Amino acid sequence: MLELAGIIILGILAQWFAWKFKIPAILPLILIGLLVGPIAAEFLSEDGGKWIEPVWTGEKGLFPGESLYYFVSLAISIILFEGGLTLKRSEIKTVGPVITKLITLGSAITFFGAGLIAHYTFNLSWELSFLFSGLIIVTGPTVITPILRNIPLKKDISTVLKWEGILIDPIGALVAVLVFEFISVEGDSGFTKTALIEFGKIILFGTTFGFTFAHALAYAINKKFIPHYLLNVVSLSAVLLVFVESEIFAHESGLLAVVVMGMVLGNGKLENLKELLYFKESLSVLLISILFILLSANINFDDLLLLYNWKTAVLFVLVVFIVRPLAVFLSTANSKLKVNEKLFISWVGPRGIVAAGIASLFGSKLMKQGVEGAEYITPLVFMIVLGTVLLNATTARLFAKIVGVFLTKSSGILIVGASKVSRLLGHYLESNGRHVVLIDSNQSNIDMAKELGLEAINTNIYSDTLLDNIELSDIGYLMALTGNADINKYAINKFSKQFGENGSFRLVSIDEMRDENNNPKEGLFSHTDDFNTLTNATKKYPSIQEIEIKDKAHYDSLIEITDKDKDIIPLFIKDEEGELTIISSYSKDVEVGENKSLVYLGKPFDVEVVEAESNDS
Repeated sequence: MLELAGIIILGILAQWFAWKFKIPAILPLILIGLLVGPIAAEFLSEDGGKWIEPVWTGEKGLFPGESLYYFVSLAISIILFEGGLTLKRSEIKTVGPVITKLITLGSAITFFGAGLIAHYTFNLSWELSFLFSGLIIVTGPTVITPILRNIPLKKDISTVLKWEGILIDPIGALVAVLVFEFISVEGDSGFTKTALIEFGKIILFGTTFGFTFAHALAYAINKKFIPHYLLNVVSLSAVLLVFVESEIFAHESGLLAVVVMGMVLGNGKLENLKELLYFKESLSVLLISILFILLSANINFDDLLLLYNWKTAVLFVLVVFIVRPLAVFLSTANSKLKVNEKLFISWVGPRGIVAAGIASLFGSKLMKQGVEGAEYITPLVFMIVLGTVLLNATTARLFAKIVGVFLTKSSGILIVGASKVSRLLGHYLESNGRHVVLIDSNQSNIDMAKELGLEAINTNIYSDTLLDNIELSDIGYLMALTGNADINKYAINKFSKQFGENGSFRLVSIDEMRDENNNPKEGLFSHTDDFNTLTNATKKYPSIQEIEIKDKAHYDSLIEITDKDKDIIPLFIKDEEGELTIISSYSKDVEVGENKSLVYLGKPFDVEVVEAESNDS
């Protein structure tokens, strides 16, 4: 009882520590596991036993036999399902081919490159060398996500790393299983036949079970067959059922099944998707906390001593600084990614829970079979996991600045509210090269925004989900455009620090619009236009116009006309390079000059009237 409680308490403390100091939680979790496991047994415990013994030894321990690895497998399935829920097809419009090559060609390069290095540095057999390389193919989403949250990056970079981390986990597991079968089956011909059969079964049953059960669960939820209070636990049971059933038909196909299931649900029309995400995210945090402590504590001190030589450093350096960049650069050849972006992706490749979990399982099985050199598998993989996490957690931000992918000025725009006005503005901004994200709690508005090709998120601004969204790392402007003044003010107060570093704006309220002396600094567009004015203008003239500005006097005359005509609303100043400056209702000193245009919503200007107004002024 004390050990179980201790794991949970220490795990949550490690998560809090990681949040406080902005590092991946896996780092303190592994260190705690090593402390209460092999280090305690060697230096701290009076009886020479571990403070936390994951496997039952006859006198103490938590899991008898292989129960630890069953628990690890089920926990990993839940974690990967949660990751699959976050994968949206709309995110990969421009980087889909890059992701595909990374998880195929990149995996192959890592597999053969790391296998060769392991064979010639540690003199491992070819079979064990390639088992090791198969295990370190994966880059864990549980460690990449915290790193990306703390670094403002271009969206394409964070999307590539996020998708690679989730999709490559079942691929790494599949490769490791095939190599394990090679070690277990005698004869090359026997292996070839077995490998082909296993590969086909894994792909067939993994995709079939994942796809089928995802649609069945979505149908049951949308048709209200499941009461609301049972929604989360039924979904959890469904994930475990899919994993176990798939594993029965094809060993190690369960991971692929749950990722497919998560992706199908995440990209479908599931009414309660947000609730599932909240629940699964909380559960994943707890499971990750428990898993890493258990797996680290399960290592013996003698295993750690195997790594205490120069060969370990050589292996780590070659895998991280040669194999990973080679895989990335070859996979991203002829893509739109720049050299500095490829360098950063090469640098960020931390391994995670899948590598650690499967390494512990296969390592112990091979040791029981008496395979020579099997004792190296688990400690070598843990060395790669801990080393890459430590390297990336401490240097990723600095390296992003060195190679020039760190966004010193985030130009993306977050629009609160996805009404027709917001969609019209968002579409114009997108067509002018700005990354735009619309948020709204109204699913109908979100669907209409997506039909226009806009990135839109169904969320409530009172929740904290946006603050952890790595896809918003390049957002630097905030525009609150809802019809509720209180919501607009709340959005500014809550999100301006994270998403409005370059400017946070909101529509003026009716009261502010009527009072000329009450013009807020964050007022948007005009002090004489509120949400109703924009909505009415959009209904009459649903288009955004541009008119060239001759000089400051010409600009002032244009603004004077917009003050009188409620069907014309000023929005932005556009320069000759296409850069847009948001017009604030508070600012009277807008910089205008040659080769600039006024972007406005509504009725086209009457050129003759404009010229007459300008001449009079």
